[in-house]
Amino acid sequence: MNARVLAELADGNGGQIITPNVDILHRVVRDADSRHHVRASSIVVADGKPIVWASRLAGDPLPARVAGSDLIWSLSATMADAGRSVYLLGGEPGTADQAKHVLRDRLPALKVAGCLSPSFGFDTRADEYAAVCDEVVGAAPDVVFVGFGFPKQERVIARLRPRLPQTWFMGCGAAIGFVAGVHSRAPGWMQDSGLEWVHRLYREPRRLMRRYLVDDAPFALRLLAGSARERLRKGSAR
Repeated sequence: MNARVLAELADGNGGQIITPNVDILHRVVRDADSRHHVRASSIVVADGKPIVWASRLAGDPLPARVAGSDLIWSLSATMADAGRSVYLLGGEPGTADQAKHVLRDRLPALKVAGCLSPSFGFDTRADEYAAVCDEVVGAAPDVVFVGFGFPKQERVIARLRPRLPQTWFMGCGAAIGFVAGVHSRAPGWMQDSGLEWVHRLYREPRRLMRRYLVDDAPFALRLLAGSARERLRKGSAR
């Protein structure tokens, strides 16, 4: 995937990467605006173990989970090797600047075209929203990591893409905060076993309890059950 982005940049083509997890997929099923954001993307990869498990149960397996929190590193490394630039947009105040320094320490060849953590609710204030977009456009980066959570980050990307047609965008959720060290990711064994959500729920129970336990968990179970039924249906039809 990183090679494709690099090849498209070389041809002067921009695009968008989206990494749906269970929460995003749940929204896509219910909401036309969310479906539009997925359809508008150039590359769609699964950021969620339940989605990978469901694909295997259905008999059409995805190769692996591709987390946005990993992609921000691998794609930045690819850009560094190619002499390309990235822009960090999102996170709590100061977070993008911290992430910039971490990326530069780890990837000295990486060009960071800019970084910005707008104030909360910037997208509801027309002048501030326009100023944020103007700053990103003025930096003319090759890749922009946008971390406001779905679907806000995708709305921001939709506004920026027409003005930067040769740039690639990726909605990366909390990844800028992970890079900066403001937030910590779950241990590797929890990521591998599909339990990263437990770690995040433990750290942010008030914000995430309803999303994870009331909305997403029942949806994930229905997704897995439906995939199993689909596998059985295909088997009986043979």
